[in-house]
Amino acid sequence: MAGASLLTLLDDIATILDDVAVMSKVAAKKTAGVLGDDLALNAQQVTGFRAERELPVVWAVAKGSLRNKAILVPAALLISAFISWLIMPLLMLGGLFLCFEGFEKVWHQLTHKTEHKSEADAAESLKHAGGLEAWEQNKIKGAIRTDFVLSAEIIVLTLGIVADSEFVTQLTTLAIIAVVMTAGVYGLVAAIVKLDDVGLYMSERQGQGRGWQFIRRVGLMLVSAAPKLMKLLTVVGTAAMFMVGGGIIAHGVHSIGEWIEHQAVAASAIEGMGSLLSILVPTLLNAGLGIVAGAVVLVLISGLSKIKQRVTG
Repeated sequence: MAGASLLTLLDDIATILDDVAVMSKVAAKKTAGVLGDDLALNAQQVTGFRAERELPVVWAVAKGSLRNKAILVPAALLISAFISWLIMPLLMLGGLFLCFEGFEKVWHQLTHKTEHKSEADAAESLKHAGGLEAWEQNKIKGAIRTDFVLSAEIIVLTLGIVADSEFVTQLTTLAIIAVVMTAGVYGLVAAIVKLDDVGLYMSERQGQGRGWQFIRRVGLMLVSAAPKLMKLLTVVGTAAMFMVGGGIIAHGVHSIGEWIEHQAVAASAIEGMGSLLSILVPTLLNAGLGIVAGAVVLVLISGLSKIKQRVTG
C-alpha cells in the first residue's frame, strides 16, 4: 500500500512538472516581446558608470529585480485569487509611470539643450564633488523602479496563461519565468556594458599571422561600436518605455485596444507589405499613445506641484 501511494505521488509530481514545462514554454514565448523591451531599457539604465563599477551595478540591479519578482509573484497570486479585478488597474498605473518617465526624459532633453551633459560627464562632476556614490545609488534605484513595472507585466502575462491551472503549477511556472527572465536580461546587459572592454582586450592581443590580425581587427571594431551601441540603446530604451506603457494602456482601455487592433488588421490587408505593417502599425500606435499619456501625466504632475508650492509657500 505504501509503495502504491509513493508511485501515485511520483506520478502526480511528474504530471505537475510536465504541466509546468509546457506552461513555462508558452509563457516564455508570450513574454519574449517584453523581454526585448526589458533588455533595451535596463541596458540604457545602467550605462555611464566607470568600467570597474559596471558589473557591480548590473549585479545590484539584478538583485533588485529578483526582489521585485519575489514581491510580485506572491502578490499576483493573492490578487488573482481574491481581488482579480485589481490586476489591470495596477498594471495600467505602472504603464502610466513608464510613459511619464519616458516623456519626462524626452522633455528634459528638448528644454535643457544648453545645460545638457552626458551621463559620463555628470558622473565625473559628481565624483569631484564627492557625490558619485549617491549618483550611482540613484541610478540603481531608478533602474529597479523601471524593472518593477516590466517585471509586473511579465508576471501578469504569465499568470494569465496559468490562470486555470492548479496552485502548485501556477507558483512553479511563475518562479521559473521570474528567474529565467532575470538571468537572461541581466546576463545580456552585463555582456553589452562590457563590450568595449572585451574589444580592448582583443585589440591588444599580441601574435603573428592572419588569425591574430583578425582578432585585433574585431577587437577594434567592438571598441568603435560600443559607444554607438550605448547611444542606440538610450534611444531604444526610451522608445520602449512608450511602447510598453502605451501597450499596457491600450490593453486596459478596451475601446483603444480594439481600435489599434482594427488598424493592424486593415494594415495587414495591404498587398505586398501587409505582414510588416501588421507588426509596425500597432507598435507605432502604442508608442504614440504612450507619448500622449506621458505628456498628460507630466502636465498633471507639474500642475499639482505648482499648486502645492503655492499652498505651502
